[in-house]
Amino acid sequence: MTDLIETLKGALSPGGVLTGEDAQAQAQSRWTRLGTPLAVLRPVSTAEVSTILKLAHAAGQPVVPWGGKTGLVDGAQADGALALSLERMNAIEDLDTAAGLMTVQAGCVLQTACEAAEALGWLLPLDLGSRGSATIGGNISTNAGGNRVLRWGMMRDMVLGLEAVLADGTVVSSMNRLVKNNAGYDLKALFVGTEGTLGVVTRAVLRLRARPASQDTAFVGVEAFDDLPRLLRRLERGLGGALSAFEVMWADFHALVTTPPARGRPPLEGRYPYYVLVESMGGEPAEDQARFERVLMGALEDGEIADAAIAKSKAEREAMWALRDDVAQTGRNAPIIAFDVSLGIGDMEAYVDGVRAAMAARWPGEASLVVFGHMGDGNLHLIAGMGSRESADLHALEDIVYRPLRAIGGSVSAEHGIGLQKREYLAWSRSGPEIALMRTLKASLDPRGILNPGKVFAA
Repeated sequence: MTDLIETLKGALSPGGVLTGEDAQAQAQSRWTRLGTPLAVLRPVSTAEVSTILKLAHAAGQPVVPWGGKTGLVDGAQADGALALSLERMNAIEDLDTAAGLMTVQAGCVLQTACEAAEALGWLLPLDLGSRGSATIGGNISTNAGGNRVLRWGMMRDMVLGLEAVLADGTVVSSMNRLVKNNAGYDLKALFVGTEGTLGVVTRAVLRLRARPASQDTAFVGVEAFDDLPRLLRRLERGLGGALSAFEVMWADFHALVTTPPARGRPPLEGRYPYYVLVESMGGEPAEDQARFERVLMGALEDGEIADAAIAKSKAEREAMWALRDDVAQTGRNAPIIAFDVSLGIGDMEAYVDGVRAAMAARWPGEASLVVFGHMGDGNLHLIAGMGSRESADLHALEDIVYRPLRAIGGSVSAEHGIGLQKREYLAWSRSGPEIALMRTLKASLDPRGILNPGKVFAA
């Protein structure tokens, strides 16, 4: 291994190989466990990534790709492996305003890419709480979701083409710039959402959208769960496709983010079982605002909402979004475990009530459950506490959260991926033939099993 690291030092640009304390200083994240890598490799080009993987493949040495290190399922855990950080490959190579395309390197931070697009009148729709740290390569490898999936889809819907390096160092450059291209297999699909297990994404072509001229935001209180899907469909119809966010917060989450030490305060005077952050983005500010208010008034008159506060300024809009983004407040119930699940909207009320009841029965007086999420696309986040981090309790909690999803066709992972944390439960959301095909792809593209080994499913 010493020989391999010395060879890499000679092959990479200055500063390209960090070891010892320098490597461990890089292996820090408030989001996830990164372990203790043998070294942290910091290439500056696709050619250097190719060199790294070619040498690692020949030596049978595991390599774990790192993006912004913001994952939540231990997908970047690199104990005993070479950590491959793309932080120095962070350039925006091109922004084509005629075609509405952006070409970026994988280490580009999401917020940087979004701001560059907005400066030229375009929108990169992906929006995450970790936008200031997460990278485009990491977003692609996990098929990131976030707040605007309802309108613009997941990360895979924004990727037209990409470049990736296979386990043996082969560079596959499929930098497609066409919206329509059915010439053979869609090779980029091999690398979107596969968590760096089939190849390392180095560059991408992203599809942009015209930057909306209007942004209307409201915070509403809802008395009954059945009113939530009715409100969602009313907004979709009434806003003519402009609805961009429908973020639901159960009362327990709302209470945490609107009481000290949280800085946020309730936008509404009353207290309700459910709160919804609604946002619409359109092209005619005056008309869009009037339509937005009219649709909400109709929902109020028909009893689908109990009260609403409409943002009248950018500051008020940002304050509403700050409530939704203040997930750190859930740590007040520590120790906690975060879950990310997907299920049909019609199943959500019974599912959450069932999980809450099962937790209370298993850990009376100690259980806590905070629920919020992107209801418009079927994704809920459950932050659970049971007063213990013992292995038996953790497995019992996972069983309570995941087992009911099997019967209703839900998923144990809506947007966070599988990594190490959820691989035991992959078969609860995917069939045997599906997992067998995943293994076939892995064996074909990474026969020595060096790319992010043990993630998604056990080696």
